[in-house]
Amino acid sequence: MPKTNLLAPAPLPLHARIKDTLRTRILDGAYAPNSRMPSEHALCAMFGVSRITVRQALGDLQNEGLVFRLHGKGTFVSKPKAFQNVTSLQGFAQAMSSLGHEIVNTLLAFRIVEANRYIAQKLALPEGARVAEIHRVRLLDREPISLELTWVPESLGKRLASADLATRDIFLILENDCGVPLGHADVSIDAMLANDEIAHALRVQEGTPVLRIERTTHDVHGTPIDFEYLYFRGDAFQYRLRVDREKVPACETT
Repeated sequence: MPKTNLLAPAPLPLHARIKDTLRTRILDGAYAPNSRMPSEHALCAMFGVSRITVRQALGDLQNEGLVFRLHGKGTFVSKPKAFQNVTSLQGFAQAMSSLGHEIVNTLLAFRIVEANRYIAQKLALPEGARVAEIHRVRLLDREPISLELTWVPESLGKRLASADLATRDIFLILENDCGVPLGHADVSIDAMLANDEIAHALRVQEGTPVLRIERTTHDVHGTPIDFEYLYFRGDAFQYRLRVDREKVPACETT
């Protein structure tokens, strides 16, 4: 295996230069997603450094999410995370399809239930009002990426019952089939550990960290029409948004 020359003067520590070299090879495809990285011994020989230095470099790559380690098997290249921009209100399939991903849904449950106090509050309904409850697993490129639990008022739920929930976004069905133009959504994001239901749906171990999205969507008149919990695999998906600095009036600058 050819040795890489790292003797040229550089301001970065040696392990950081090795990390940058390996990062470049990962990002340009030299090390493919899910492939096994060269062993620590091979990397030591490749760069002419100690095992401690190599482990520092691999640790930094792991912290950046570019590699993952399996005990007794070695270090592997992480699969790039899919992402959705949250600066606009889009359904998941709509956003992912525009980036070239294949989206398929598995409908786990569709039933009419009585809304508990929290769901009723989110949908501006009296407690105990009848709502449609929908459970779906979203598959991204044929792998489970999220579990989606949705509640809508019964009147809309009856329309959704006859819709193609296996291939279409609920947002698009509401707008195009039900004639309900969407306005805005209130979104909160946190992390949690997967319980048995989430772990089974996403094919991860119970206790695995997942991203939880709570979203209440309103129509153009401000009426809440859709409340949902979205549970995303933390190792495969991320939300992205742009945050602009608020302009400070000139009189407040110092």
